[in-house]
Amino acid sequence: MTAQTLLVELFVEELPPKALKKLGESFAGTLAASLQAQGLAPADATVTPFASPRRLGLAVSGVLSKAADRAVQQKLMPVAVALTADGQPTPALLKKLAAVGADASVLPQLKRLPDGKAEALFLDSLVPGALLSEGLQKALDEAIAKLPIPKVMTYQLADGWSDVKFVRPAHRLVALHGEHVVHVQALGLNAGRETQGHRFEATTPVVTVDHAESYARQLREQGAVIASFDERRAEIVRQLQTAAAKEGLQPIEDEALLDEVTALVEKPNVLTCQFEPEFLAVPQECLILTMKANQKYFPLLDSHGKLTHKFLIVSNIHPADPSAVISGNERVVRPRLADAKFFFDQDRKKTLESRVPGLAKVVYHGKLGTQGERALRVQAIAHAIVSQLRLATVPFTADDKDHFDVLDSKVAQAALLAKTDLLTDMVGEFPELQGIMGGYYARSEGLRDGVAIAIEDHYKPRFAGDALPRNHTGTVLALADKLETLVGLFGIGQLPTGDKDPFALRRHALGVIRLLVEKHLPLDLPALVAAAVPVFGELIQNPAEALLGFFTDRLAVSLREQGYSAQEVDAVLALAPARLGEVPRRLEAVRAFAALPEAASLAAANKRVSNILKKVEGALPTAIDGALLKEPAEQALAAALAQVAPQADARFEAHDYTGSLQALAALKAPVDAFFEDVMVNAEDPALRANRLALLNGLHGAMNRVADLSRLAS
Repeated sequence: MTAQTLLVELFVEELPPKALKKLGESFAGTLAASLQAQGLAPADATVTPFASPRRLGLAVSGVLSKAADRAVQQKLMPVAVALTADGQPTPALLKKLAAVGADASVLPQLKRLPDGKAEALFLDSLVPGALLSEGLQKALDEAIAKLPIPKVMTYQLADGWSDVKFVRPAHRLVALHGEHVVHVQALGLNAGRETQGHRFEATTPVVTVDHAESYARQLREQGAVIASFDERRAEIVRQLQTAAAKEGLQPIEDEALLDEVTALVEKPNVLTCQFEPEFLAVPQECLILTMKANQKYFPLLDSHGKLTHKFLIVSNIHPADPSAVISGNERVVRPRLADAKFFFDQDRKKTLESRVPGLAKVVYHGKLGTQGERALRVQAIAHAIVSQLRLATVPFTADDKDHFDVLDSKVAQAALLAKTDLLTDMVGEFPELQGIMGGYYARSEGLRDGVAIAIEDHYKPRFAGDALPRNHTGTVLALADKLETLVGLFGIGQLPTGDKDPFALRRHALGVIRLLVEKHLPLDLPALVAAAVPVFGELIQNPAEALLGFFTDRLAVSLREQGYSAQEVDAVLALAPARLGEVPRRLEAVRAFAALPEAASLAAANKRVSNILKKVEGALPTAIDGALLKEPAEQALAAALAQVAPQADARFEAHDYTGSLQALAALKAPVDAFFEDVMVNAEDPALRANRLALLNGLHGAMNRVADLSRLAS
């Protein structure tokens, strides 16, 4: 059972670059896991994956030539079925033994062991460990079968008759255990030790791998290939930083682009190119997107984040004179930039307002109408949001009497124009620029201050961690836009299911939550949903209940991801706070309360009170009659509650949630004494009702910030 490094490599034609990273991780992970499950590789084996444009592979340390034998105990059947009354084997037992490769000679070795309420016969045996050739064949077949192949190809083998289905045609298979070939097969190929290097720069057309541990070195030296995806990626990053530093600039950061370029080259060579500076008159988002999406280039930015006329390419060849490569890439990018400039110039010949009628011809959803109808709904919802802000206790802007009228006017204009850039040539070519281009075109038209920014920002936040809208107009418009999407799609039953969320409703819900919480908006979520529903008329069924539950679920997930415990989140959300902006402060108050020495006792008492009150039939009594407070403990609790409740309530009304909860600590002793000395369910109905009223008052005082019973273990 010799332990050595195992190397496996599939040499194929160029793999799809956007899928290469996942293909490499899957191939290496599945194959290594199978070897470990079969006892051929240790659980702590070092697994080194390899993935380049033309190969998938891995090296696994400490792989055995044969797995250790395993002792197993196999249940045969119940004793009552296996043996006759005089202890002789039944035909059923003999048949079972034959099925597992044994015979009557093993009868003395069988064990009678308890199996539930009866006894069963068990057979102890030694299972021979798998040979590497057998185990690797199984692992290889499994790894290939489980590859996340985006699109399967069918191709013929060399015999001209056999068909193979795989992501790309495979030409060689390498399988080495140390220096020895492991005889396995895959995709019509027999394993050997030969592979191929770089198409143009390898020093030899065929690389003969001497040893599993020399593979990466030989491929680099003889084949001019960096086989490891991670090493190749790190080398590209190093070269990008070095080349950018020589220009005093910085390359744009884009992890997806970096992964894709890593999947396109086997030995990267970063070169600096440039284009005509006059193209910089086009919005930089357009130029950056066309260079990244169409050419896989890395634009260079100055220290202020502005695009420059220089960019970096990652070449797959290393010519002594790179000028031809540089000039070729500069020549290729020029038409792309010219197209972007043409789109920008043409789009500005029409105003956004002139495009509004065209929205009536763009279908938004078969059941929800056109983008034109949608724009009017967003406008109406935005007006309702401004109205709610105007009536809020804490005004949006305290000193400006005209602020809300101006805000309403700006939001109405921005809502009507926000989707018009969908009709522009630039957004037609680059849908990712919707909103952004609307902002540019609005600015070029000289629209009112803030409207252009609102149009640009109304999709924000687009994803987790994205920036929020920069002004009040954009905030209201973004909130209205997301509410329109959520209410409309929930109203026609288009809810997310499992991991399927085609309309990104989870992202929209989190966007609404972030806007309300991080912008500290004094708005009630149920009121917002209620205001949005009527704008759809007869198009939808009222989705308020389902949608508010959806918001609660998304908020709970988000808060737990931020580090709050499940108990803390549950305690606060159990009260369904209408203003989400208050939730963080309530959570901090609960966390501070939980740290008090009195917290555990009060939480347990609160849970007990909740359980008692739940069992009361009919309306809960509220009036406390002092004359009916007979026991000293209930008199003490009533007195303490009369003193503490106003203090806690005053702090709650002042939004001092931490102070409100901490004031409750003074109730610990009287609450404990009450439950120790007082029988709540007294036989006298008047006495019982009075004590329930006392507990009802206690329950109300203790559960304004959060449901403290949820903190009880």
